[in-house]
Amino acid sequence: MLKYILVVLLLIHAVAHLPGFFKALNPASVTQLTRSVSSPAGIMWLFAALIFIASLVLLLTGRGEWYYALAAGVIISQVMIIFFWQDARYGTILNVIFLCTAVLAFGMHRFENGFMSDVNKENERASRVKEEILTENDLLHLPAVVQKYIRMSGATGKPKLKSMKVVFKGQMREKGKDYFDFESVQYNFFDQPSRLFFMKAQMFGLTVPGYHRFMNNNASMDIRLFGMIPVVYQSGNAMNRTETVTLFNDMCLLAPASLISKNITWEETDSLAVKAFFTMGENTISAVLYFNDKGELISFRSEDRTDVNKNRQYPFSTPVHGYMEYAGRKVISSGDAVWHYEDGEFTYGKFNLKEIVYNPAKVH
Repeated sequence: MLKYILVVLLLIHAVAHLPGFFKALNPASVTQLTRSVSSPAGIMWLFAALIFIASLVLLLTGRGEWYYALAAGVIISQVMIIFFWQDARYGTILNVIFLCTAVLAFGMHRFENGFMSDVNKENERASRVKEEILTENDLLHLPAVVQKYIRMSGATGKPKLKSMKVVFKGQMREKGKDYFDFESVQYNFFDQPSRLFFMKAQMFGLTVPGYHRFMNNNASMDIRLFGMIPVVYQSGNAMNRTETVTLFNDMCLLAPASLISKNITWEETDSLAVKAFFTMGENTISAVLYFNDKGELISFRSEDRTDVNKNRQYPFSTPVHGYMEYAGRKVISSGDAVWHYEDGEFTYGKFNLKEIVYNPAKVH
């Protein structure tokens, strides 16, 4: 909505610069301007209008450079307004709004570019890993129910996983607060396990981006208003262990083929449940995986994850609500993220899968 309000304001502002150009061409044609306009000044008025139109087009087409064009347009426009202050001074109001918008957009884009820079580095490394096909022999060391799950997912006979891209839409909340909407895109890499998760939350009409980064066994959570103003930052040993659980949860729910990893050891509990121990660096975490008779994973539960808001470790689970066919594989369609507090279960996240790509050729 805010995007289209900005488009309308840009169009109005661009049109408002044209009288200066027409006044230079034919002084008698524009009576609302009291000062005469020279030919060079008329060209500058036109130039400012065209740059505002260009920023509008770039914005509508999703090009990141739109805020550079907007800032350039503001500078030229404001210089002309100063020279023609008596007639054009009210245009300063929109120029201030546009300049603030350009600065905020730049901050958001730079923050997201940090995420994409990490993704490109990881993808470049993963692309050099030799491609192999997942066969039945790769499953032999796994518990029977895990083998069944991997087959059910449609992973056998396809390339082993080097990476994946996942897009979610959903809702999140803190305890005692209302849900807020979010969209997220994440990239996971499996040869040297890493998880890069970028989320855009909608809170109080504002977009608040957050970046969960887990590379080289080091995790951080960085949430910034407008991509510039720090809101939350977490790192350290507890965060490393927590993100190890989250990464393993991704492997179990979103990438069954990755469960052949030698970093996992298994302990069968019954025919429809197994306990897994996953090791990354100094951290070994455990989780219990629950399945139904069809071989579908229906829940994941770990005791090793820390709620950063409370700075305490609580049982954590991710019940799955359904499966769907997507690009030749069977994948989860939706699920929840749940804390198990002393006073009962608290669902803090609802996730709906919108896109999943295994071994993407390009990242964007």
